[in-house]
Amino acid sequence: MPYKSIGDYGLIGNLHTAALVSNDGSIDWCCLPRFDSPSVFAAILDDEKGGRFQVKPQTSFQSRQAYLPNTNVLQTTFQTETGTATLIDFMPCYRTSGRRLTHPTEIHRLMECTEGQVTLEVVFEPKLNYARGDTLISISEYGVTARGETDTLALCSLVPFAIDGGSVIGRFTIEQGERAEFILCYGVNQPRSPRIYGAEGKLERTVTFWREKAESCICSGPWREAIVRSYLALHLMFYSPTGAIIAAPTTSLPEEIGGERNWDYRFSWLRDASLTLNALFHLGHLEEALGFFNWLVTLCQKCGAKAQILYDIDYEHALDEQILDHLRGYRDSRPVRIGNGAYDQVQLDVFGEVLEAAHNYLDMGGYISRRTWESLESFVDAACENWQLPDNGIWEVRGGPYHFVHSKLMCWVAVDRGIKIAEELGYRKNLEQWRATAQDIRNDILSNGWDPERQAFTQHYDTSALDASNLLMPLFGFLPISDERIMSTIERTTEELGWKGLLRRYRTDQTDDGLSGSEGAFLWCSFWLVRNLLRMGRLDDAVSLYQRLLGYSNHLGLLSEMVDPTSGEALGNFPQALTHLAVITTGLELTRASEEGKMRGKKTQGGI
Repeated sequence: MPYKSIGDYGLIGNLHTAALVSNDGSIDWCCLPRFDSPSVFAAILDDEKGGRFQVKPQTSFQSRQAYLPNTNVLQTTFQTETGTATLIDFMPCYRTSGRRLTHPTEIHRLMECTEGQVTLEVVFEPKLNYARGDTLISISEYGVTARGETDTLALCSLVPFAIDGGSVIGRFTIEQGERAEFILCYGVNQPRSPRIYGAEGKLERTVTFWREKAESCICSGPWREAIVRSYLALHLMFYSPTGAIIAAPTTSLPEEIGGERNWDYRFSWLRDASLTLNALFHLGHLEEALGFFNWLVTLCQKCGAKAQILYDIDYEHALDEQILDHLRGYRDSRPVRIGNGAYDQVQLDVFGEVLEAAHNYLDMGGYISRRTWESLESFVDAACENWQLPDNGIWEVRGGPYHFVHSKLMCWVAVDRGIKIAEELGYRKNLEQWRATAQDIRNDILSNGWDPERQAFTQHYDTSALDASNLLMPLFGFLPISDERIMSTIERTTEELGWKGLLRRYRTDQTDDGLSGSEGAFLWCSFWLVRNLLRMGRLDDAVSLYQRLLGYSNHLGLLSEMVDPTSGEALGNFPQALTHLAVITTGLELTRASEEGKMRGKKTQGGI
């Protein structure tokens, strides 16, 4: 089968793991029982060897896919010459009467004929452990069992199956009003009748769970639908036992088709902290914001100022990078990687991200204990001690290290926010020293990061190349948006890094990032530009760009890490938490600005 576009997929999940479901009814990526577990289906990374679980009409069809409103329950409708059938895909996730979160490691696939009759085909082709070993298949009365060296799967169904090589095939016909159930269970040795799993009841409770979350989002206006969909998408990347959020549920989806820029994003990055906290808080989900901050604090207390830039979802397992040579990669984009070698890089921006999150949390009315402050204080001290060192930067380049301007900026943010928190909490011991260091960092950036010939802040001190991360300077309050250096940097950045109206992170031909090839436009950077346009008073331009960025979402409102602006094709791991966080924070800012503009207009019209 040919590879589908990255954007042809929807995502289902249960706050422990997730699965990609294509618009032709195929689960082409799923790791069980956790996000970072080995895959059981990986056709998206190797169409021949990876394995899939597909339910579709046997004859030609047209399909359309949508989430049930305000949920993460996926519905795929198949139209054939003889009838129409609807496939409901979900992973059970709901609260019991005692409010305990329940998430059995099950995938429910419910097919119903809604018109005429449809002959269907099931292809069940599990390949356990990233398809690295043999998966043994056996058929019994109520379905199929798949066994690997350490894992088992049971597919529970009343449909008759037959083994065909390494696959199991089932064909059957259903008429209007009839349905078939397929319940995939992890860690079960023997399939049982699907009726005992109570799919209808679990579906109803799962729908209620997601709708309660969506409907409690405090936002209105023209972008509410996109904001709420991004909120729901983010929750498919939350790991509920620890409160961690992964960057994406996939690994090795390429930033350039056929290229080597393929990474494992099934881990938690500290730099996502302030964005996540802000998004949850401003949507009115205070309990969730508190839960995420507690995850961040727990990690800081456990690891101190020597914290890594990223962790696995329960910060207990090694992240050593490995290459899976036996997999071809998406459309021959090699290598396929698991683990992420960036975990042991020096990235000084982490200090600022953590302190920014803490400062925002305090502004939200959150409580910071003395013990928590001591952990945060160690991060401020670490920024003071290390800001003059070179590092690998926000983009985790594998060339260098360099004196990245953004890294220095975030060290300044760490000290600046540390000062503000200390003043509010009444801790004055280090304030004089910190103020002096903050000024030293500022002077250093203004002296060494500014290129008077180019009239722009550069990527690092030893280059004239530009970097989109410098658009964060006014957003963090380092310089006001009205500063001529900021205005000029924005102009130069959009000129040199712009690509059909979107932004690259940097020019790969001008930066030694240790890799070959190029990459797509990075959507997060373009959302920074929207926020800058808003601060420049260019509301119409900001709205126009925001709308354009939303246009790169797929048929389900999901967004990738990058896009090819020429073709509109999604690139990189999918869906991407940072992109959806940017949809939320930027959309809320635009909504407030639009409402304030309307209020000013009403006052002017009323003569007030």
